[in-house]
Amino acid sequence: MKRMTNAMTRRALLPAAAAGIGEAALAGSAGDALAHQGNMERALWQLRAALRSLHEATPDRGGHKATAIGLIEQAMGEVQAGIDFAASHFGD
Repeated sequence: MKRMTNAMTRRALLPAAAAGIGEAALAGSAGDALAHQGNMERALWQLRAALRSLHEATPDRGGHKATAIGLIEQAMGEVQAGIDFAASHFGD
């Protein structure tokens, strides 16, 4: 039984390892600036998702939901400003 579990574990890890190697190769070949820009784009996407979730959440209680929405909108503006800065200074 232990042998089967090890085989299944190795089988499950193979696709994850291959994906990790592929991502590392792409990140290394794309250069640091492009990799950071990709992180910024992902951050912006995640902030948009968080904002949608808050808008769909139950009504505000104590002003905390409204505060969170404002902070996320502010964060989105800062992330976009960083993306724009990198585009104008580094060509990303």
